[in-house]
Amino acid sequence: MQKIPATVITGFLGAGKTTMIRNLLANANGKKIALIINEFGDLGVDGEVLKGCGAENCTEDDIIELNNGCICCTVADDFIPTMERLLERENRPDHIVIETSGLALPQPLVAAFNWPGIKTQVTVDGVVTVVDSAAVAAGRFADDHDALDAQRAADEELDHESPLEELFEDQLTAADLIILNKADLLDENALSGVRNTVANAISRKPKMVESRGGDVPASVLLGLGVGTEDDIANRKSHHELEHENGEAHDHDHDEFESFVVDYGPVADPAAFADSLKAIIDEHDILRLKGFADVPGKPMRLVIQAVGSRIETYFDRPWGANEVRSTKLVVIGLHDEMDDVAVQAAIKAI
Repeated sequence: MQKIPATVITGFLGAGKTTMIRNLLANANGKKIALIINEFGDLGVDGEVLKGCGAENCTEDDIIELNNGCICCTVADDFIPTMERLLERENRPDHIVIETSGLALPQPLVAAFNWPGIKTQVTVDGVVTVVDSAAVAAGRFADDHDALDAQRAADEELDHESPLEELFEDQLTAADLIILNKADLLDENALSGVRNTVANAISRKPKMVESRGGDVPASVLLGLGVGTEDDIANRKSHHELEHENGEAHDHDHDEFESFVVDYGPVADPAAFADSLKAIIDEHDILRLKGFADVPGKPMRLVIQAVGSRIETYFDRPWGANEVRSTKLVVIGLHDEMDDVAVQAAIKAI
């Protein structure tokens, strides 16, 4: 029996993974695709966005959500049983796409494809890492320690050793293909700088492709044919290397915090987005995403924010039996974000 190819899509918070998958489903050339989506936070925003895209080759039954956790920490408890149930289906998919949480290490997930019963039926076609080019251009993941020290002096957020750089490098290290997304936000010189920054962050040299708005052809994303699970020893994360060196190191997400804010109807989406931008800037929020109820509009408003960049769009009509509501997931660093103050600020808009 021919193995089912699986593509692992990883990348930091807000890099554009979900948008890229939406585009992939719309241009999959008839391939029947199953999606496994892992999110950090109780509200499954990404899964809901993808369910609303209406792709015939990926129905709601083909979208499996693993919410409120990190897939790399729950491989045995969540991912492997999910894969086993998927493979037991009579109508099996042509391709499996796995979107990891922005906080996940791809390496443990790829290693799980060597699990007996999975390895004989599925192969990792490739690991695709999506990079927010604009964030990298702004120096969010600086490998230059002198530059990092200078930023620490100017920014209280950087007074501690941030785990974000290690996570960024680990996601790049696992990649077979790197998507430099949001290239339209940069000029050619800045984009060239991003390419050099990403290339110098890791010893491996995977292919890089520029993308605007997550628009990458299915022919580029699918069919890499790498069999990444057989090369996992060459893609070790910081966590694995520190264990090999005898260092005590726990991979957990105590540094990050997420919560859901319930809000009433949003009468003026533009003004609401402007107010959210001010709150994000004031409270150093890493990521904000969710849905809003706009009175008089039959469709649901999607809100996606990465740092102070906010995107809003209507994605689908509210269901006949669906309760119209506004819910936002807020993600930030535990020691830097006051969740009580953030909730109060949003509810006061």
